[in-house]
Amino acid sequence: MRQISLKLKLTLLYTFFMILLTCVALAILFSLSSREVLASVQNKLERRVQESAEDVEYRSGRLHLGSDFYSVVQDVYLSLYEEDQYFLYGRLPYGFDQQPELMDGAVRTIRDNGREWYVYDMSYQVTEEYTVYIRGITSVTDAEEGFTVTLRFAFILLPLMVLATAVIGYRFTHRTLQPVRKITDTVQKIREDADLSRRIGLEEKKGQDEIHVLAETFDDMLSELETAFLREKQFTSDVSHELRTPISVILAQCNAILAGDSYTDEQKEEIALIERKARGMSDMISQLLFLSRADQGRQLLNIEEIDLSELTGMIVEEEQMLAKEEGRSVRIEAQIEPGILAQADETLYIRMVTNLISNALRYSREGGTVEVSLERQAGEIAGRVTDHGIGISKEALPHIWERFFRADSSRTEKGHSGLGLSMVKWIAQAHGGNVYAESEEGEGSTFIFQFPEKQVKGEK
Repeated sequence: MRQISLKLKLTLLYTFFMILLTCVALAILFSLSSREVLASVQNKLERRVQESAEDVEYRSGRLHLGSDFYSVVQDVYLSLYEEDQYFLYGRLPYGFDQQPELMDGAVRTIRDNGREWYVYDMSYQVTEEYTVYIRGITSVTDAEEGFTVTLRFAFILLPLMVLATAVIGYRFTHRTLQPVRKITDTVQKIREDADLSRRIGLEEKKGQDEIHVLAETFDDMLSELETAFLREKQFTSDVSHELRTPISVILAQCNAILAGDSYTDEQKEEIALIERKARGMSDMISQLLFLSRADQGRQLLNIEEIDLSELTGMIVEEEQMLAKEEGRSVRIEAQIEPGILAQADETLYIRMVTNLISNALRYSREGGTVEVSLERQAGEIAGRVTDHGIGISKEALPHIWERFFRADSSRTEKGHSGLGLSMVKWIAQAHGGNVYAESEEGEGSTFIFQFPEKQVKGEK
């Protein structure tokens, strides 16, 4: 199951809490508003009835009402009654058919025809001997329906608020996590091209937050690592250069001793062993110098057009002869497409293919075969070297390109330094291609190198 990204998690968390807070606030607001609406309706009813008393006058033995008494103000209907509940003047709302008893100063709730009404009666003494009642009626149902419309409108807006909250939260989270993404991209690029000179380089801001501090810490750590690796590379280069002279002297002296007759056969065998080990050290120093120059960008490519088919065939023949001289019974089978021309460095190509074939011979079983092929594939040149030897475990396979890596003790024989495959990978990549390995422990391994057929960029 795909893991949810941190950005989406934060967005969902932010949206959830915003929705929760909004719903709680709306619930409290509507609960309070419902009571406030009903209380406001009652207050408007009482105030309207009390103010209407100014429109009631008694002149010349008759009641006179102002025109405002008949007006429906704030949904309040007014009517005038005598003390015996005889209707005199005024208006009654449509749908209100009851005639509740007069009750001075009390707001009552009357249900009639499926609707609720507020009824408020107030006695008004027109003269010392004549008292009337002013009744006000207003609809509770209409007020509640208006509030319900507002409630529905709020519920319609709620999904839009949720969507807006999610979008804003996502954009805010995306912007906040941009530095983290930049840190991740920088680290991935460093892993891909092993370039420790890269820096995250977030923009300086006043009052930096924790992410900027983290980025600065990464940059400082990368600077320290780059310095340490440069020192290591320089140390490797210096040591390799310093060791070349004494190794050359040892080899020269061993050759001179072996050419003379002053030593017994047993002594010459011991000197021959020293000479073989010294030659192995010389080869390893040569490989270290090659990789050191490659790391420092000083290993130049001498690009020229060469016939890879012919050159690969010569390499196969030479490796087969060396295997016979060593007493190995491993046979090399070649399937090389003729006429493959490419722009490449001849010396480096020879070194790459030689390393792959010699590795295959080294780890093949006696009487076995090593298969070498070269062909064109969709605008690329593809080569394969396959052995049927001890193979490489799945755990060790990703690490075989690392310098000095040895999968197990059985792969350390015959002066194997663990640098050959590192050189092969660099040569393939320097030609604009790459090299891959497929292996099954106990069954054998296949190494595949590929690079473009067209001319590669290099220095002559």
